Amino acid sequence: MRLGPLEIALILVIILIVFGVGKLPEVGSAIGKSIHAFKKAQSGEDEEEEKKKKEKAAASQKDSTENKAEKS
Repeated sequence: MRLGPLEIALILVIILIVFGVGKLPEVGSAIGKSIHAFKKAQSGEDEEEEKKKKEKAAASQKDSTENKAEKS
């Protein structure tokens, strides 16, 4: 079963009624972010990136602490 232009238009009208014009960009953005996060989680990139960010944060914090100690 395929969706024709009339069915798609009807679905869009119902979405506009339910969410309203003002909330529509927020809903679209939230859905897009959710899909992106889901795809990242499926491929396993999320865990690797988190580890790298934690390592970089720890290294930069260590460097900034050392720099403050040297200046004092």
